[in-house]
Amino acid sequence: MMEILSRISATDCVKLCHRVVDGLCGREPPCRSDYSTTWSLEEWLQLLDFLTSLFRLAVGNDIPDEEVLAKLSDADHSHAEAVLSILRARWEEIRRALLDRTSSISSATLQDFDWQLKLALSSDKISSLNTPLLSLCLDVRENGALRPITMELNREEVSTLISSLEAANKVVLQLK
Repeated sequence: MMEILSRISATDCVKLCHRVVDGLCGREPPCRSDYSTTWSLEEWLQLLDFLTSLFRLAVGNDIPDEEVLAKLSDADHSHAEAVLSILRARWEEIRRALLDRTSSISSATLQDFDWQLKLALSSDKISSLNTPLLSLCLDVRENGALRPITMELNREEVSTLISSLEAANKVVLQLK
């Protein structure tokens, strides 16, 4: 992938990487028309995806310089150093953009929670129930107001909740 980056000078590589970071941070991304004679549309999209993913991954996972350079091993030294220098220089800005993007998914945040495990022995309809139930109390802050949410879940509902939370965690990790 990085060998196609070598079609431009190291100086132009720095400019391109700055524009990629700008796009990642919500500003003007690089313009395809500026590079249409250098790369095909497919190469352009692959390069943008690679650089954006690299910046997100490096900052989101706090990857050391050596690992970043290993991912850039296809590029010549000057281009790899150019990408790394942009990453170092704009690390905090990228981190803030990733955090803003992650936190903008929802305005609600979990402040606290409490849980109890209960055993329902019977109900008004069934004399012998013996069903475990999880009583879950969530304190959610939304738009400055604290809102309590209480729910009672059976075993299947707890499994569904856990699966949903694991899926949400995967999405959050991908956004980093």
